Amino acid sequence: MAVKERVGVVVSDKMDKTVVVAIENRSSHTKYGKIVVRTKRYKVHDEENKCKPGDRVRITETRPLSKTKRWTVAEIFGTKNG
Repeated sequence: MAVKERVGVVVSDKMDKTVVVAIENRSSHTKYGKIVVRTKRYKVHDEENKCKPGDRVRITETRPLSKTKRWTVAEIFGTKNG
C-alpha cells in the first residue's frame, strides 16, 4: 500500500513535539464552476520541534501516536525567514 503524503503550511507550534498543519484543497463547484477552497488541519508529530508557523512541510501518514495524531513531518521545504 502506498504511503499517504500531503504538503501544507504550519499554523501552530504551541504544543511540545506537535504542530498543526493546514492543507488546502481546491476544487471546482459542480453546479456553478467557482473554485472552492477547503482547508483541513492535521496534528503532526515534530520530534525535534524544528517547525515554526509559516513553514511549508511535507507530512506522511504513520501509526496512531495519540488520540488525534497520525502524521509525522517528513521534510521542511521553506522556512518563514528564508
